[in-house]
Amino acid sequence: MLSRVLQNDLPVLIAGPTASGKSALGIEIAREFQGCIINADALQVYADWQILTARPIGDELAACPHFMYGHVGLAQDYSVGHWLREVSDQIAHARSNGLRPIILGGTGLYFMALTMGLTNIPDIPAEIRTEANALGAKYGLGIFADQLREGDPLTYSKIDILNPARTQRAWEVLRATGKGLAQWQDETPPPLLPLDQTVPLNLVSDKEWLNDRIDRRFDMMVDMGALDECRAVMNNGWDETLPSCQAIGAKELIAHINGDMDLDAAIELAKVQTRQYAKRQRTWFRSKMKNWQQVRRVDGKWEIS
Repeated sequence: MLSRVLQNDLPVLIAGPTASGKSALGIEIAREFQGCIINADALQVYADWQILTARPIGDELAACPHFMYGHVGLAQDYSVGHWLREVSDQIAHARSNGLRPIILGGTGLYFMALTMGLTNIPDIPAEIRTEANALGAKYGLGIFADQLREGDPLTYSKIDILNPARTQRAWEVLRATGKGLAQWQDETPPPLLPLDQTVPLNLVSDKEWLNDRIDRRFDMMVDMGALDECRAVMNNGWDETLPSCQAIGAKELIAHINGDMDLDAAIELAKVQTRQYAKRQRTWFRSKMKNWQQVRRVDGKWEIS
C-alpha cells in the first residue's frame, strides 16, 4: 500500500511523465499528511505560461499551499542551479511552518540535482555561447564531439556524443573554464536531499492510457484559452530560442495564429509532440529512477507496483 511508505515525516518526491496524474497524487498526500507542493517542472516556473504547461489552477491551488509556480519572467535566466537554491529555501520554509514538503514535477534533472548534488559550474559567458552557436552553424553540431575527443578525452568518454546539446554544453564549459565537464562533475558537492532521506515516487502508467489523457488534455487546453495565452506571449517577447518558449504546443499554435497552419493540424501536431515528449520522459525515468518507488493508478487508487 502506498500509505504505508508515507508513514514518516520525510519529504515526498513525485516524478512522472506529463499528464500522468502527479498533481492529483500530490494533493491527496498533502491533504492527508499536512503537506505543501513545491514545483519541480522547468516550464511551470514561468509566469506567462499557465494553460499550456498545465500549471495548477483554481481548486488545485485552493486544496493546499503551492510554491515556485509562475514566478519567473519569460526572458529571465533560470537554470537548475537557480531552482536548487530556491527549493532549499522552500523546504526550510515548509518545515518551519509545520508542512511536509512534496516536491512534484516532470523535470528529471531537477530531481537528480536535488538527490545527487549539482555540479557547481560557473555561468557560461554570453560570448562563449555565441561562439559555440557560430561554430555549430559553420561546421555542424558534430564539431563539438570532435573537439572534445581531442581536448577533453575524459568528458568525451563519458558523455552521450550523439546528443548535440550536451556536447555543445561540454565544449562551452571547457572553453569558458579551462576545465572539463567530467572533472567538474567529479567535484560535485553533497546533495541537498539524499534519496534515502526522502519518499521517492515515480508514476508509471500504460502507454495507451497516458496517450489518451494527453490528447484529451490538449483539447481542454485549447478550450480553456491556449490560443489567447499564445497571443499574449507573442506580445510579451516570444522568442522560440528561449528556454521559456519550449512549452509543447506553443510553436504549433503560434504557427496557426500566424496563418501558417490549420488549427486542426496544429492541434494534432502538438499532441504528437506531447506524446513523444512523454515517451522520452518514461525512458529517462525508467533508466535513472530504478531505486524509486514505482507507483501506478489501479482501480482509482495509487498502489506501489
